[in-house]
Amino acid sequence: MTARWERRLQLAAHPLLFPLARGLARLGPVVRVPGLGVVVNDAATARAVLTDTGTFSKAAPGAPADLWTPVLGPSVLLNMAGEDHARLRRKLSGLFTPAAVRGLCERVLAGVLAGMTARLAAGEPVDLVAEVRRCAGAVIAELVGLPPDPDRFDAMFARGTEVTAMVRLTRRGLTPPQVARAREVMAELTAPAVTAYRDAAAGTVPGRMRQLGLTEDEARGAVAAFVLTGTETLVSFVPRLVALAHDSGWLARLAADPARTDAVVSEALRYTVPSPVMLRGVAAPGRVGRVPVAPGDRVVIMTLSCARASGSFDPERPHPPELRQLWFGAGAHYCLGMPLALAEIDAILGAVLAAWREAGPLAVRQRRAAARVLIPGYAKLVLARA
Repeated sequence: MTARWERRLQLAAHPLLFPLARGLARLGPVVRVPGLGVVVNDAATARAVLTDTGTFSKAAPGAPADLWTPVLGPSVLLNMAGEDHARLRRKLSGLFTPAAVRGLCERVLAGVLAGMTARLAAGEPVDLVAEVRRCAGAVIAELVGLPPDPDRFDAMFARGTEVTAMVRLTRRGLTPPQVARAREVMAELTAPAVTAYRDAAAGTVPGRMRQLGLTEDEARGAVAAFVLTGTETLVSFVPRLVALAHDSGWLARLAADPARTDAVVSEALRYTVPSPVMLRGVAAPGRVGRVPVAPGDRVVIMTLSCARASGSFDPERPHPPELRQLWFGAGAHYCLGMPLALAEIDAILGAVLAAWREAGPLAVRQRRAAARVLIPGYAKLVLARA
C-alpha cells in the first residue's frame, strides 16, 4: 500500500515528469537530455556536483537564479553563490540552531497541537493536511512578524503555492506575466516582515535580522525563501510521513516505542524526497560523471531517483553515506532551515502519537492526492480512532 499511494501522489502532481524521471533513471547515472540538461540519477554523483561550487553554481544560467532572481531580487539564499552566500548564511545561522527552533516550536505550536491531540483522543476525525497547514502558517507568521491568526493561514498557503506552481522543469525561467504576478504575491506575503524590520520589532525574526546586520533586502529575501520553501515542503511531508508509518505498521510501533522516531522520519524523508529535483548551472568546464559539461549547460539532479534507488520504505535499513540527507542538499548550500523543519515534524508527529497512546489506535479514514502541485502530497488525509 505504501508504494501504491506514493506512486499515486507522484502521478497526481507530475503526470508527465514522474514517468520521465523513472525512464531516465534506467538510462544510467548521468544522461544528457536535449532541452532539459544533464540529468543525474546517482547519489554519489549528485553529492559531487552539489559540493563542487566552483564548477556548479546556483547563480549560473540554468540554475535557481533564473527562476527566483527576477521575483525576489539577488539577495536570497535560493539564488546566491560564493562569499555573498556564505556571509548571509553566517548572519542567519544563529536563528536556526536546534535550541532556537525547539523554543520557537514550543512557543508557537504547543496550543495548536494540544488541541489536535485532544480532538483525536476524543474520537473526532482530523484532516492532518489542514492541521499541518495551520502549524506551518503559525511558524511562518512568527517568522514574518504577523499575529498568529489561523483564519489567514490557508490564504497564505494558497498564495505561496500559487507561485511555486508556476515552476516547470522544462522551462529555465518564469514568463514576464508570471514574474509580475509572483512579485505581487511575494510583496504581499513579505510586507509584514518589511514593517517588522523597519520598526526593529522586538521578538520578531525580521527585527532580529536587523540586529544581526542584514539589510532590508536581505531580510525580505530570507523571509520570502522561508515562505516559499518551508511551508509547502512541510505540508507535503508530514501527512505523507504519517500515511507511510500507518500503512507499514510503524505508527503502532512508534506509539509503543518512540525511540525509533528519528529512524522513521529519516527514512520517510528518503522515500518521499521533499526536494525531488535540484538544479545547478555550469560555471566552468568540467564533468558530471563521464559527461563533459561547459558553461551554459544545466545540471538536473533527480534527487527522487537518487533516493529511490535504495529501495522500498524500510526504517531498519541504514542509508548509504553518499545518500545521507541528500534531500536537504550538500556542502555550502545544505538547507539552513533543516533544524526548523525537523523540529516542526517532531512536534506534529509527537502530537499524533500522544493521541494514540492516550486513546488507542488511529487509522487513516480518507485520503486524496493533491493535483498539479510542485511537491507531491495529499490534498486531504483524515485520521480518526480505529
